[in-house]
Amino acid sequence: MSINSFGHLFRFTTWGESHGPALGAVVDGCPPGLAIDEGMIQPYLDARRPGQSRFTTQRQEPDQVRILSGVFEGRTTGTPISLLIENTDQRSKDYSEVAKAYRPGHADYAYDAKYGFRDYRGGGRSSARETAARVAAGGVARLVIPEVTILAWVSAIGGDAIDMANFDAAQIGQNPFFCPDAQAAARWEGLVDQARKAGSSLGAVVECVATGVPAGWGAPLYAKLDAELAHAMMGINAVKGVEIGDGFAAAANTGEGNADPMRPADDGRNAGPQFLANHAGGIAGGISTGQPVTVRVAFKPTSSILTPMPTITREGEATELFTKGRHDPCVGIRGVPVVEAMMALVLADQKLLHRGQCG
Repeated sequence: MSINSFGHLFRFTTWGESHGPALGAVVDGCPPGLAIDEGMIQPYLDARRPGQSRFTTQRQEPDQVRILSGVFEGRTTGTPISLLIENTDQRSKDYSEVAKAYRPGHADYAYDAKYGFRDYRGGGRSSARETAARVAAGGVARLVIPEVTILAWVSAIGGDAIDMANFDAAQIGQNPFFCPDAQAAARWEGLVDQARKAGSSLGAVVECVATGVPAGWGAPLYAKLDAELAHAMMGINAVKGVEIGDGFAAAANTGEGNADPMRPADDGRNAGPQFLANHAGGIAGGISTGQPVTVRVAFKPTSSILTPMPTITREGEATELFTKGRHDPCVGIRGVPVVEAMMALVLADQKLLHRGQCG
């Protein structure tokens, strides 16, 4: 059985392939009565859309979303919401060699080993093209959590990290890298250009912060908020690592250094504690604390490169293969709206779970 659905109460299922006629998502469990139209979802897809700069794949897809069900007179009905995104710029002929041999670093061999059959056109379901459907579903999820603000950015490309002293959120939408550090963005132009011209690729780190998450979302054990976030982020194509809060850096800290000290709130009301640090990333014991929820996601370098790599054919014979076609020299760049979408989908689900248990 293949698992193509995610979530508990707010649940979505994606469908479609990279070179099929269309792809999309079915969102189930969305509360009724929420104002919605395609225009509320489209901006998130526009942010992920390919072909917007020389630093991303040159595949030209408008990624226009259509709502097919679950909406009446501009409001959600509480029934499944079906979202459709057509594929319009496939070049399946670019993958004729991939039909005969496995691309190193891709899911080609693993898919063949599992199913005994695979869609070699762009990788089928293993293609990052599938994430467009998640971004559409995430646009619906954001309607469920209007109290939460989600912001993601690229914090490193090819090991070159931003300087947090230069962090300016206004810069994120002003450059093709979703970078909050103008100086780093300028460096990355040369870095990614060099990889692109060499037919190579680079990895990236995406950071995401959700503010406005109230204390209490999550569960102590099997639906921990941080575990759900890790599950969601690791399920994104090309992601190989996830950190919550300080992540691996916490292993090098001490108990007192890693603690998040508390003081009474200074607003004169019984509004919970004032935290003096946020090493835990806004989650303690699997439950949100009311602090910003922070996640860091590592994207591997794109496996589709022009450098010939040793591999084998389906018959087990030695050969070399390089990947033709149009590919991202750094897939983590377009991972920013996908990370935001998965954050929204998890938080919407956790909000409904909390309301279901605690009212």
